[in-house]
Amino acid sequence: MADKEATVYIVDVGASMGEHRNGRDQSDLDFAMTYVWDKITSTACILTFHVALERKTAVLGVIGLRTDGKDTLNAMSTSSFTKKEGTVNELQGEESFDNISVLQEISSTFLPELKQLRRKVEVSKTFNGDAISAIIIAIQMITKHCKKLKWKRKIVLVTDGRGALEDDPDSVSEITKKITEDAMELVIIGVDFDDAEYGFKEEDKDPQKVNDGDSGPDFVANNVLQAKNEQTFKTLVDQCDGVFGTLQQAVEELGIPRLKTTRPVPSYKGPLSLGDANEYDSAVCIDVERYPRTAIRRPLPASQYVQRLDPIDSNTQSTATVLPDGDIDMPDAATNDLTNVKNSRTYQVLDEEAPGGKRDVSRDDLAKGYEYGRTAVHINETDENVTKLETQAALEIIGFIPWANYERYMSMTVSNAIIAQKTNSKAIMALSSVIHALFELESYAIARLVPKSDKSPVILLLAPSIEVDYECLLDVQIPFAEDVRSYKFPPLDRVVTISGKVIKEHRNLPSDSLTSAMSDYVDRMDLSTFGKDNEGNPSEYMPMYDTFSPVLHRIDQAVRWRAVNPTEPIPPPYEILTRYSQPPKDLVAQSKRRLEKLMAAADVKKGMSPHLCVFRGALAHIKPLSGLDVEALLGSDKKKTKISAQNAIPEFRQMVNTTDSIDGIREAAQQLGTVIEARITDSFGDIAYARALEEIGVMREELIELEEPDMYNGFAKALKEKLLAEKLGGNRKDFWWEFRKSKLGLIDQRTLETSTVTEDDAKAFWSLKEY
Repeated sequence: MADKEATVYIVDVGASMGEHRNGRDQSDLDFAMTYVWDKITSTACILTFHVALERKTAVLGVIGLRTDGKDTLNAMSTSSFTKKEGTVNELQGEESFDNISVLQEISSTFLPELKQLRRKVEVSKTFNGDAISAIIIAIQMITKHCKKLKWKRKIVLVTDGRGALEDDPDSVSEITKKITEDAMELVIIGVDFDDAEYGFKEEDKDPQKVNDGDSGPDFVANNVLQAKNEQTFKTLVDQCDGVFGTLQQAVEELGIPRLKTTRPVPSYKGPLSLGDANEYDSAVCIDVERYPRTAIRRPLPASQYVQRLDPIDSNTQSTATVLPDGDIDMPDAATNDLTNVKNSRTYQVLDEEAPGGKRDVSRDDLAKGYEYGRTAVHINETDENVTKLETQAALEIIGFIPWANYERYMSMTVSNAIIAQKTNSKAIMALSSVIHALFELESYAIARLVPKSDKSPVILLLAPSIEVDYECLLDVQIPFAEDVRSYKFPPLDRVVTISGKVIKEHRNLPSDSLTSAMSDYVDRMDLSTFGKDNEGNPSEYMPMYDTFSPVLHRIDQAVRWRAVNPTEPIPPPYEILTRYSQPPKDLVAQSKRRLEKLMAAADVKKGMSPHLCVFRGALAHIKPLSGLDVEALLGSDKKKTKISAQNAIPEFRQMVNTTDSIDGIREAAQQLGTVIEARITDSFGDIAYARALEEIGVMREELIELEEPDMYNGFAKALKEKLLAEKLGGNRKDFWWEFRKSKLGLIDQRTLETSTVTEDDAKAFWSLKEY
């Protein structure tokens, strides 16, 4: 659970805040509210969007400075540091407390309150209002709400420093004393304030800058010295050990994601044992506690809602309850325009006598069944209790292994830290001995953990961790034997054919030149030294602490923006979230020549688009994005044993894909060759030539993929002899010329390394001199 935090924002809404300065296209108030709204929505509970951004333990209040109204607090208690003792009425009568309005009391802020607050924040018509008095009221609000309890107290003032300040050293000293005593944090953010550390200075700042306006009752009689006000604010902040800065820097830093800090909750408290203490006196038992070391943060969840049809009374307060499954139950969500969707589930069984052939049954009538083959085996609750493993909470060391014998891929979960019981000095010393022993022996411990009684046991790997200020055991869950599934993949350094032949040089294996080119390119694209530190020395380009999850923080940014701006378009993601989405341009430019050499070594060629493939007849050879074999999914489970002339190509492919032996491939090639020869023989003129050439092309392509060039080369040579010997229906030399134009000759070593046909032999195949 996070610490409780109370924050009061003081927003300057004076007439001077309506100006557009320093080339900005928005007023100073809108510019300031960019920072304020971001901070408020970071702590507000936005129920309508079913999110609780950051913490529900944070409350906030808002004070308007230099407002048109003269109302101060609705209920102000007396204070020892106010200008004089009195009640709220006396404070309202004080001139320095005029034009200060409490826009929202300290409370949890929900979306309806956020909408009301947005309507209240607008530029006023007055220049009057004392920021020091507003700080006093903020202190009163925090003191009244937090009392003497443990709270984090914070006051944030956002102003342009153009209002009059009461120059009372005693009052400032009382404020400083109260803020220090109550451990409050004072933050003053100024519009166009000079900040030497950030590097911003407003040019041509008039030391006698006077607020423009009519000489009405709201006109400040004396000249307002903005530079003097900045110095007064800075002195106050320095005395309170607070934060003083310019709004430009504050808005710029909004893009830096805020990391959520959580208080760790122990997942196990009990003994860490080595040996059975019930049977052996030499057994070791150490009282330890187990806390999470790392955890996965999930994006904000979304729920389904529907627009309300009934009218809503805006004066009715709403309540909400977060259900265990993550949904929100809003029984009285009258202030919301949306209501959550209720889900219902019905159970039906087959019943021929019921209408529609199905009958509804109650969930109470259902019984659990375990699948056993194609049947369900029912086990009642009494028998099911026997199947449960009765366990007791324990953490037991069952063995040790050297560091070198553990593979990192065996880690299954995030890590946890095991420390000794905090108040047990004996346990601290004993656990430290175990940690140092594991470190000196370069070993890990294997432990069995049952976090709670009757829970399933898990196996942990315990690793020693020795830091300067603490020692602990880090644990990760490792698998049982049943959790490990072994899969065989083809080797990466060689190719093994179906016949068992091992090939070291292959078109699917990288050559020495390709390996060297890839190594050079990787070295040139090295990010470990591409960055620069504060002193300009080489450092890591992408450090872990600057790498944030775009999904988490983009959703958070969008939800917070939409809560305040229901109709405006969502701004683009912050630069820090997309900074590492692309490689550095300078590094890419430096590595361009290496990349070109790599592409040349890999023989990278530009492929055809799917649209061009349609016209070129290659669409059938494009593999689906899913990687699934569609033909196998649609094909019959029964293996094809004979290829018919009517459907030769699909049946040949099916027969080749379903066979598991060389003889099966050879049989398929022989059958397709017989079909091709019969098609040529029975062809009336050249009617069947195109279909025969297509079948030859499919045979050649499939046998190349199967690394069996000899089968195709034997078929091609036999086909040539029969054609030229006029054994396929007479003189078929016209088919030979079509066969040659289709470039379906022998498979040579250039096409497939396993072929025994050289390039010269492939060229000689087309010669007819010997005939």
